[in-house]
Amino acid sequence: MFDIHEIRSQFSILDREVNGKPLVYLDNAATSQKPNSVLEVCHAYYTELNANVHRGIHTLSQLATEEMELSRRKIQKFINAEHDFEVIFTKGTTEGLNLIAYILTQKLQKDDEIIISYLEHHSNIVPWQMLCERTGAKLRVIPIDENGILQMDYFDQFLSEKTKVVSVNQVSNALGIVNPVEEIIAKTRKNTDAYIVIDGAQSAPHFNIDVQKMDCDFFVFSGHKMYAPMGTGILYGKREILEALPPFHGGGEMIATCSFEGTTYAGLPFKYEAGTPNVGGNIALGAAVDFMNKVGHTHIQNHENALLEYAQRQLLEIDGIKIYGEKANRTGVVSFNLEGVGIASDVGMILDKMGIAVRTGHHCTQPIMNFFNIAGTVRASFAVYNTFEEIDALVEGVKKAQRMLS
Repeated sequence: MFDIHEIRSQFSILDREVNGKPLVYLDNAATSQKPNSVLEVCHAYYTELNANVHRGIHTLSQLATEEMELSRRKIQKFINAEHDFEVIFTKGTTEGLNLIAYILTQKLQKDDEIIISYLEHHSNIVPWQMLCERTGAKLRVIPIDENGILQMDYFDQFLSEKTKVVSVNQVSNALGIVNPVEEIIAKTRKNTDAYIVIDGAQSAPHFNIDVQKMDCDFFVFSGHKMYAPMGTGILYGKREILEALPPFHGGGEMIATCSFEGTTYAGLPFKYEAGTPNVGGNIALGAAVDFMNKVGHTHIQNHENALLEYAQRQLLEIDGIKIYGEKANRTGVVSFNLEGVGIASDVGMILDKMGIAVRTGHHCTQPIMNFFNIAGTVRASFAVYNTFEEIDALVEGVKKAQRMLS
């Protein structure tokens, strides 16, 4: 059974007040709150286990290593990777995408092409621009229509023997639009041998992820958007690809042998995990997976979809509201502006005075904002602990902001 009150009781921060009002936290696409079970794991690591991993024969080091590797196996099952060593711990989606763009440098040359989309976060734009600068490759961008939906006929035209990388997000962080990654992957496989990269930062918190069924080469996501601590994330890569590509960082842990004459590299996953990892955070990421598994992916998705449908229906009753991507398949996000209100941040500040946390601005997606000829939007984004009553509070807050700012 799905019990929203029991779920909310696991998040102590939801009991606090902001500006004298009960907290209504609707900024989950930026970061989610953490359940007590995850916080307790963090605390337990630093109070009972604190030691570096993979480097000691003493008891604390061995216990810490066991816990972190157990977390890796939990994440392997969470995304259905074939091997646990295909799961690489990172600081988050941004580091994962930069890692991939760097290690593919030697695979691209002048006039090769990289395909991304108009719906990308800056983290899935800038690393590829940097790769183009290093190699002379060219960036091709799948455009969107007035509903924010990818124009796939352009993607069909872009695919060619020059295509070496296709990198798209599964869900837009700015609009919540669900992209047709299955179609993109199938067409890429049929027509090219390009590397396929999926940004799952906004899908892993909401969907059941199966990287083997998806058949992507890389899948990246952040822990902090799915109830885990900040500074945690995952890069999944197919075994044969990761083994063939060079490492990203050099240092301890990622070597097999090191001398002044030369260095050989360790096997997976350690080849890509140089230096001391965020051990406590990585263990807590496994605890976040436990939390999501206990609630159930179907319950999470159904509840969040119901929240989105209700929020859109209620907001659209406000005269002069514009919801971006209104007619698209979306999850977890409603992004909007009020007619006659020039600055989204003004709406956000009024909502904050009412204890309602939303995100305003361009959401690190300036090309999307440029397409719609706006500076930014108000973005409300949902998690499993949000309620319909909180959406009612949001709607009343937006109405108040409209009265004050129009």
